[in-house]
This record gives sequence, structure tokens and C-alpha cells, in this order.
Amino acid sequence: MEKAVFFDRDGIINRDYGYVYAQEDFVFNPSIFDLLRFFKERGYLLLVVTNQSGIARGYYTEEDFLDLTDFMQSQLQEKLGFGFDKVYYCPHLEGCTCRKPDIGMIRNACCDFAIDLSQSLLIGDKVSDILTAHNAGIGGKFLLTHQKTDEALSGVENLFIVRHLEEIAQIIEEENRVYS
Repeated sequence: MEKAVFFDRDGIINRDYGYVYAQEDFVFNPSIFDLLRFFKERGYLLLVVTNQSGIARGYYTEEDFLDLTDFMQSQLQEKLGFGFDKVYYCPHLEGCTCRKPDIGMIRNACCDFAIDLSQSLLIGDKVSDILTAHNAGIGGKFLLTHQKTDEALSGVENLFIVRHLEEIAQIIEEENRVYS
């Protein structure tokens, strides 16, 4: 069984300007490169799980999204020598089982890879990201936010609230020291 890190896209991998679909609007969060390298060196699968309701709303096409995904992957390959192992996305607005906080994208990843969810992590910037991790039984959850946390998260275990992506690697290192 493999361990994985599930990354939300907008707000985590790239800056979220609202419905990002064009290369000229795609700006990597500067800290994402070191974080991806950190997890890759520790043998984690690197997976993206992203709601893309802009497709259903008609703001952009699925082809636009896939083109931007190819661009993102090529930029990572150029900068780091690797990209994400797979990108999962929900193009719907409602009425599906893949849109976060439902677990359809996580379920699909588990069909594609032998993932031990209890040893895996999810990094997101919205309550729906964290609820997805909770609903799927993902072991560690990281919420990147500068706001007060939502009451909906009160029963979520192994939740770390961070203000900067750089904090995540430090927390993982500290947790590993405590439990090893």
C-alpha cells in the first residue's frame, strides 16, 4: 500500500484568482515546489483533487482545463524533474458523487493506486476539502487559511490549521519524531 498526498489546486498549488483556466492567469504558489519535493523524497504519491465547476457554469471548457493541467505538469517537470502522479477533477456543479466534499475523486484514486488512506494526507484551503478528507478516512488534514475555522470542522481529527505552506513540512517532521 502506498501513501499519498492529495492537493487541492486553486489556492494551494496556484494562486486562486477565481476560475483559473488560462496559462497567463496560472501562477504557482512559490512554496509549492519545496513542498512537492519534500513529499516526493519521502515516497508519497502526489495527487490533485480539484472541483472545477467553471466547466459546468460555462466559464471555460473541459479542454481548457486539460490544457492548463498539461501546462502545469510541464512547468513542474521543467522545474522539479517530476509532476503530479495524477490529476482528478470534478467538472460538475451539483448532482454527482465526485464534487468535494463527496469522496468520488478519492475513491477513483484508490482504484488507480493501492493507497493506504490512513497514512495519507490532504492539503486544501476550503472546508469542503477537509470534509472530503474526513469523509474518506484520510489520516492527516491540512487547512491553509487566514480565517477563523468553521464549526463544521469541530469533529475532524488530525486537522492542522496552517497559514503558510512552509509550515506543513515542519509539522510532518515533528509528527514523525514523536511517533517513531
